[in-house]
Amino acid sequence: MIKLQQLIGLPVIVIHSGKLVGTVKDAWFDEHWQLNGLILDYAKWFGLSVKIVKWSDVLSCGEDTVIISSETAIHRMKPKQILRSFYTGLVKLRDLPVVTVQGEQLGRVSDVYFYPNQGTQIVGYELTDGFVSDLMEGRKWLKAPSDPDAVLLGEDAIIVPAVSEAELEPVAASNSIDREK
Repeated sequence: MIKLQQLIGLPVIVIHSGKLVGTVKDAWFDEHWQLNGLILDYAKWFGLSVKIVKWSDVLSCGEDTVIISSETAIHRMKPKQILRSFYTGLVKLRDLPVVTVQGEQLGRVSDVYFYPNQGTQIVGYELTDGFVSDLMEGRKWLKAPSDPDAVLLGEDAIIVPAVSEAELEPVAASNSIDREK
């Protein structure tokens, strides 16, 4: 399993030439919050486009580098076309509150997890209650419900089933489970 923020800042290299074509700045999602691709640069104040790589053109994501299929995999998009992203889109996943259907806030999204080789659906959320709470209690991990219809990934909040509160785990415990797989 990969934490999305582990990809941010990694160099992107073309497999056959070894050429460095950019650095991962953000991730871009579709309307169902499935990973569409990686954003390699931001639009400046009056920037007309950003460089992106579709996830289907990413061959591997290592600890130190992202490898893509070719330079032709890099495309330009208008910033307005990137509706959902982790940091920079019109709708940002980072810091969205996660709320149960009964109105209990479980925390805010600080990171997301996904399996790079098994599709691009988000499989878990790392939640924070703020800096002081993170220091005192640590962050929490919430596994995404197996039924995607049980979660509403909205513009201003993520709404999860009421049982999600009981399913929260400490982040360290969820990470150790993943290493055993």
